[in-house]
Amino acid sequence: MKNSQIMQKDLLYNWHPCTQMKDHEFLPLIPIKKAKGVYLEDFEGNRYIDAISSWWVNLFGHSNEYINSKIKEQLEILEHVIFAGFTHEGAIKLGERICKLTGFDKVFYADNGSSAVEVAIKMSFHYWKNKGKVRPYFFSLQNSYHGETIGALSVGDVGLYKDTYKEILIKNITIPIPKDKSEEETNKALKKAREVFEKYHKEVSALIIEPLVQCAGYMKMHSPLFVKGLKNLCEEFDVHLIADEIAVGFGRTGTMFACEQANIKPDFMCLSKGLTGGYLPLSLVLTTDEIYMAFYCDYEELKAFLHSHSYTANPIAIAAANATLDIFERENVIEKNKEKSKYIWQKMQKFKELKNVKEIRQTGMISAVEMIDYPWQERKGLRVYEFGLKYGVLLRPLGNVIYFMPPYVINYQEIDKMIDVAYEGIKSLN
Repeated sequence: MKNSQIMQKDLLYNWHPCTQMKDHEFLPLIPIKKAKGVYLEDFEGNRYIDAISSWWVNLFGHSNEYINSKIKEQLEILEHVIFAGFTHEGAIKLGERICKLTGFDKVFYADNGSSAVEVAIKMSFHYWKNKGKVRPYFFSLQNSYHGETIGALSVGDVGLYKDTYKEILIKNITIPIPKDKSEEETNKALKKAREVFEKYHKEVSALIIEPLVQCAGYMKMHSPLFVKGLKNLCEEFDVHLIADEIAVGFGRTGTMFACEQANIKPDFMCLSKGLTGGYLPLSLVLTTDEIYMAFYCDYEELKAFLHSHSYTANPIAIAAANATLDIFERENVIEKNKEKSKYIWQKMQKFKELKNVKEIRQTGMISAVEMIDYPWQERKGLRVYEFGLKYGVLLRPLGNVIYFMPPYVINYQEIDKMIDVAYEGIKSLN
């Protein structure tokens, strides 16, 4: 069957995410038959380098043999069991490993990144309520994105996703971000943040941040000093800090978790995406015994945290997560990534030659090329996306930003192609 036939059948029934479906009157929908390593392959044998890790989830390549084997083993034992009143071996193993890895005390399981953010903001609010304080507001950063369920959307600041729903969102206060990574701009932003904290902190449960890189916020990047400064403000004004490491965790920023670079421990950490190596939906909210004990009481006090999902701690997803951690433990992933990120950065220098490129930036295995401020209606990023598909690279833009977040197994020849195709695609816009 040809790609076009499959596409037409798909469009009869399926409504795709983050998409104006009318675009597919002129923009081909690519049906993928199979995938291996960094490559996606369609039904006509065309292959595409997955330069964005299929929305930032895939770490060790598609159809990874080791993760496959662990999922198959789990399928023969237990596919799912209710996680209220029951448990299973995989969840115990993952909980212990992740707590030892991060220094947190407790793990709460959810299904995806947005769900993890919902859990964290509810848990923070509920903690203060159990302590006799009502704090209905949250702090978040200018330009931030934390998901698209109502609570997660409320604490974001990307108007493209948020503005339509403003009448039904929860209360949020936005804190300015630095213009760049410099110490001068960081200190300016922290001074403004202090002013916001001073004014509102008694009504605020938590500040939520995506440390170091605001991924869906057009890949804006800030320094560890900014993260550290925000943590200090949270401690001074008795406000929780939620670290959304859904996209930036598991080695994406150059360390296992972005918070490590600021040498901080937040009150909550949200993890998902790379957690299962890109295989299955699963997320974690990590927190402390101090938070946990605010809910630990006799039933009659009615302080329990009753948030739940049917597929909480799904054993198959957890098998993938444990397999992913196995790979981190047995292979020198972070150090190998440092060498690859250096190589990517070297290759990216040539983008500076292009008159329609405003800036290039990188944090770990996240790299971005920001084009000049083309009017959004011209959809220049979409033209680069189309160019990429034509030459075998999946480059999904964020407005005028073209970025690279490939699987860690990408080799240097594949990096060359990824960068070269993006370069030619941007150059073709002149």
